[in-house]
Amino acid sequence: MNIFEAIIFGIVQGLSEFLPISSTAHIVILQWLFGTDFEGLTFEIILHVASVLAVILYFRHDVYAIIRGMFRFLVHKDTGERAAFLFGLYLIVATAITGALGILVEGHAEYFLSSPIVIGGALLLTGLFLLIIERINYQYTRSANEMTMLDAFVVGLAQTLAVIPGASRSGTTLITALAIGIERKTAVRFSFLLSIPVIAGSSLLAIGDIAQGGFAEGNVAALILSFIVTFIFSIIGIRWLIQWLEKSKLYYFAIYCFILGFIVIFFLDPAVV
Repeated sequence: MNIFEAIIFGIVQGLSEFLPISSTAHIVILQWLFGTDFEGLTFEIILHVASVLAVILYFRHDVYAIIRGMFRFLVHKDTGERAAFLFGLYLIVATAITGALGILVEGHAEYFLSSPIVIGGALLLTGLFLLIIERINYQYTRSANEMTMLDAFVVGLAQTLAVIPGASRSGTTLITALAIGIERKTAVRFSFLLSIPVIAGSSLLAIGDIAQGGFAEGNVAALILSFIVTFIFSIIGIRWLIQWLEKSKLYYFAIYCFILGFIVIFFLDPAVV
């Protein structure tokens, strides 16, 4: 991987990680286009760590409030922190569901990553669900204080679909949260905060790749540059999506997923590109 590729991968990862368009699908497509085959998991870990640090920085006040609230509720029996404790507990439950099911389907990941039909089909389904969710007229939506353990279970279950490139992690969690009646602001916040333990956990599980000499797989300078670019554009992506959802619809992301999905299915063949 050269410096130019490092910058492109960093930009794409940073912008697509938190948009409902599947960052994994975009990284796989870029690998096909550039003819790059990353040995080991070091590069993926680098990109994901940069993304999770960005979301921690952006939501640092929320993260602090949740951690403090859970501690005060459990240790000091502060009932005023019950809402923060429950919200944190819901994040833990959703993460546990995703982790447990993710382990079960992990063996199929290699097939998903090499199949244009699977990736393109998942993008088309993501686009379809984005359209459907915008057509639903809610008469009542629930706030963070009205969420339940069942909500966390369902969102965690849906997030497992993100093991398939094209099935966006942020998209599946956001769509599912909205579909079960959670207000948009809370759904966005829950989706972003849920990315922290999920991305951090998956990166920690794969950290052994770096310990075993994963940096030997590529240009260290390029890896560091990718990390920096990913971090910067992750911040941009987070800010942009939150502002977008306050005044715009998900239709445009759906259209993008449809276009990219058809291109992948009908025009991209990793064996030829």
